[in-house]
Order: sequence, then structure tokens, then C-alpha cells
Amino acid sequence: MVSTLVHAGFALVVAVGLLGDAADRRALGAILLVVVLPEADALLGPIYPGAHRTVGHTVVLPVAAGLLLYYDTQHREHSWIRARIAERWIGVAWVALVVHLTAHVALDWTHLEGVNLFWPLRDAFTTLDGALTWSLVDGFIQTFVDVRVDPATGQTRVGTDVTGTRASVHVNNPIEPDDPTALAEAEVIDRRFPVAGRGWRLYLLGLGLFTIVARQLQSTPPADA
Repeated sequence: MVSTLVHAGFALVVAVGLLGDAADRRALGAILLVVVLPEADALLGPIYPGAHRTVGHTVVLPVAAGLLLYYDTQHREHSWIRARIAERWIGVAWVALVVHLTAHVALDWTHLEGVNLFWPLRDAFTTLDGALTWSLVDGFIQTFVDVRVDPATGQTRVGTDVTGTRASVHVNNPIEPDDPTALAEAEVIDRRFPVAGRGWRLYLLGLGLFTIVARQLQSTPPADA
């Protein structure tokens, strides 16, 4: 699985790029908290099977939060949020939502069994797996989305790679490292806390740390004369 540290490294790169001069320690700390928080759904596994990559890895909650944030700050005459926090934190909140979706949910979507993307509206784990190529012989080829034409009706059906439901999919994690049904019979439970399982993940982790250090060491550019 993609480790929490790799998610954090990716998040730092995206957050620094979007925040610009507002990327101070407090803002980055708040964003990292939002990015790391979804992993807490693993704690629900023993009482809610299939919770990991379901409860905290759905796009429904952050999209709903984004719509509420947009409505409150852009359409209400008296914003409830603006009355309670400084204006700069509204921008940080938007960046936190974007980073949560890109650096955590989308990254897990491409790995193993994927995520329960539209839970609780739909209980289906999907994964982004395939290839995108251009061939001189066959032209444009993509296998990420399954597009089929029913020969009987002529209708086009578009589908994604569904790996199962919350009841059938289990993604190993330190809380439930194996199939939950087998944990009671195991003599030794190997709880592994991943750091970087692949070279690109270690690189991404290092890139995030480099970005934040470089940001702190940068000097303020001189004002135009």
C-alpha cells in the first residue's frame, strides 16, 4: 500500500505549488493533517468491515465540503466561515481539499484494489488501472475505461474496473494486516507499517521533504524598482 509518508511527501509538493507565499508552517501543518486523517478509517475495520479505503477515501465527502465552502464564502450575504477565520485560511481550506483528493484519494485509486470512490452513494471499489498509447498501426489506444458496443442493440456501454464491494474487498493495513476472518486463527500477526515499498515512492517522499526545506531556505525576492 502507499504509505502515509508518501502521501505526505506528495501533499507537500502540491501544497507548496498552490499556496505560493502563503505556504508557511501553520498552513502546511494543517494541510498535512487533512491528508493524513483519511488513514484513520483503518481503525474502524474491526467494527466496520471494509472501512479502510472506504470511509476516508471517498470523493463524496470532500466534494460536499467544497460545495458548502463555495456556497458559504461566495453566495451568502454573511459568511459563517469568514466571521470565524481569517481570509487566508479560506484559501488554505481550498488547497487542503484539492491536496486531499490528489495526494491521497487519487493516489490510492491507482494502487491495489483501489478505493470505494463514491461511498456511501455507491458501494463499489474501483481502481485506475490500464494504459494509454498511440500506435502508428492501431492509432489511439486506452485501456483505463472499458468501452463496449452491444452488437444486439448498438448501445455503447462505458465501465470502469470494479474490484468488489466493502464486504468483499480487504486492503491490508497495520490494524488489519490480513484477511479479518483469518486473524483469530493466526499465531503471529505481522503488522507492517509501510514507509516506501517502491523506488518511486521513496523518490516522491524525498521530493516532498526537499520541497519544504527549499521553500524555507528561499530568500524574499527584491521588490521591483
